[in-house]
Amino acid sequence: MDKQVVAQQSASSLPIPRWEFIALCAALMALNSLAIDIMLPALQQIGASLGVENENHRQYVITAYILGFGTGQLFFGPISDRFGRRAPLVVGLIIYVAAVAAAAVAPSFVILLACRVVQGIGAAATRVIAVSIVRDTFEGRRMAEVMSLIFMVFMAIPVVAPGIGQFIMLFATWHWIFVTMAVGALIVSTWSLLRLPETLHPEYRRPLTVNAVVGGFRIVLTNRIALCYAFASTFIFGAMFGFINSAQQIYLEVFHVGELFPLIFAGVAGVLAFSNFLNARLVGKIGMRRLSQSALLLFLGISMIWLVVSLEVQMPLWLFVAFFAGAMVPFGCLGANFNALAMEPLGELAGTASSILGFMQTFLGGLLGTLIGQAYNGTVTPLAAGFCSVSVAALLMILIAERGRLFQPHNPPV
Repeated sequence: MDKQVVAQQSASSLPIPRWEFIALCAALMALNSLAIDIMLPALQQIGASLGVENENHRQYVITAYILGFGTGQLFFGPISDRFGRRAPLVVGLIIYVAAVAAAAVAPSFVILLACRVVQGIGAAATRVIAVSIVRDTFEGRRMAEVMSLIFMVFMAIPVVAPGIGQFIMLFATWHWIFVTMAVGALIVSTWSLLRLPETLHPEYRRPLTVNAVVGGFRIVLTNRIALCYAFASTFIFGAMFGFINSAQQIYLEVFHVGELFPLIFAGVAGVLAFSNFLNARLVGKIGMRRLSQSALLLFLGISMIWLVVSLEVQMPLWLFVAFFAGAMVPFGCLGANFNALAMEPLGELAGTASSILGFMQTFLGGLLGTLIGQAYNGTVTPLAAGFCSVSVAALLMILIAERGRLFQPHNPPV
């Protein structure tokens, strides 16, 4: 059956409303954002409670989760292509809840990090399944539009998550942050079990054998466009992970914002969420390639100016926020579109493709983010340099994918 017909039939036959489908996918992905951003106000207290002497090592609470999250996706992708989307999702959610429950009573920093790795492995199922069911159901610019709406809700979590973490810390210890995550995961799990449809078409099911899995990986890794856009997305997400790793130190140690940290963090995250909304409105008219490639050039330009200024002057808070918020405007037009462009040619093995893309974004992007975060030296210059470097690398990947030709539309308007 023609892929376009399959996608149209799937979209029209969803047993739940389109808005609920988008909201449910966004909630699944939001569990990942919550697992990272709600922790930021508590890193200092966690370090003090568990005897972490090196302040930069507190960032490992974030890094451990990202590494587990990235690695786990390599397994859940092929599994979901064989058994469907619902069963692997249930397994992942059970692992997630069990891990955060164990983390809430972790007696040492090492055990806490181990729990965070396992939590990330469980969360990997939510990311793989969310992207896979969107690819099962939509394609082309419509897929990019839906992904943008999902990312918009997903990016709204950083607006409130640090505030939730800060609020919990006012009345309780950091252990209750993990209890809150467990409650959130249980709510999403119940919603998914009751309402999430099975979207994997029977004709797309793949056997779970070594040859089939290796063959699926080979198809993804030898597709020039998919692989290059996956690398571009990886570099861009590396910049975001770099900021997340060092955000608490920058705001508290460089700018001394104190309890205003969640509000400032939420303000910039709000800009990113609004940018994803604009992307959803514009992508159908402009196209994924034109919009994302233009946004990447703007992101690079802002990052270069930011780096030069940070080298020349002691940057005040308002200027740092202006540069970072300015970079988030084009950033919102990158993630969803790069994801859609990487997934578009791989509809017959969406789970495997989603797992590889997710692994690259989170594991490799997380490693890049760790390098940027660990380069923190009491100034904002390493962060600005990281943003500039990854945007140059992403542009190189796009040029390879498009054989040096930018701004060329490949999909008709929908």
